[in-house]
Amino acid sequence: MPASPVTLVTGATHGIGAEVCRQLAAAGHTVLVTGRDHHAVDEVVAGLEGSGHRGLSLHVDDPEAIQRLAAQLDRLDVLINNAAAYVDWTETATGADLGAARGVMETNLFAVWALVQALLPVLRRSEHPRIVNVASGAGSHDDPLFGLATRGGRAASYGISKAAQLALTSTLAAELEGTPILVNAVCPGLTATYPGAEAMGAHPVSVGAASVVWAAQLPDDGPRGGFFRHGERVPW
Repeated sequence: MPASPVTLVTGATHGIGAEVCRQLAAAGHTVLVTGRDHHAVDEVVAGLEGSGHRGLSLHVDDPEAIQRLAAQLDRLDVLINNAAAYVDWTETATGADLGAARGVMETNLFAVWALVQALLPVLRRSEHPRIVNVASGAGSHDDPLFGLATRGGRAASYGISKAAQLALTSTLAAELEGTPILVNAVCPGLTATYPGAEAMGAHPVSVGAASVVWAAQLPDDGPRGGFFRHGERVPW
């Protein structure tokens, strides 16, 4: 990687996203912090180690906002698609509000897809480009705790959208084979980002974020199209 890679993080104003920004800055990255609340964006930027970091306004569900963001960038080495829709753990497929389900798909799949399309031209100019999609074991068939087959059909929209995100990751990696762009998905694992998570065995936010940072700093001969948690491949 370059001495100071330029890395953009979506959904970066709280939780895993904000911690990913902190860890990347500490590792020498120049971080582009994005989010809908510009005050929260500025607060994250102000707390980052080093200099040169920027806060950028972005609503990932707004195609025009994505295009405005792309027009502001003349360099990008790493894109981290962290923004995600809220998980409704009580929702089932048969009882789901399909309007709400489409909103989840918009954020967790189509926004990621749109960002990749919009930012790919500037990523192609990087010597060591990386795309990291922050996915979830909820979209995996084989996750023993929270996978598609283990929740009794609950969190339907979220799980389906994350499975689609994993499929997008594999598809992009196949298309970009033979280029320097490494595309991978990461599951941060159950992370203490909401009340009661610790009682479910959640690990600290710093641990979940470290999984994402690992994928952002893969060497040029690193994996492509994989799904990882804590640096280990996860079947899906």
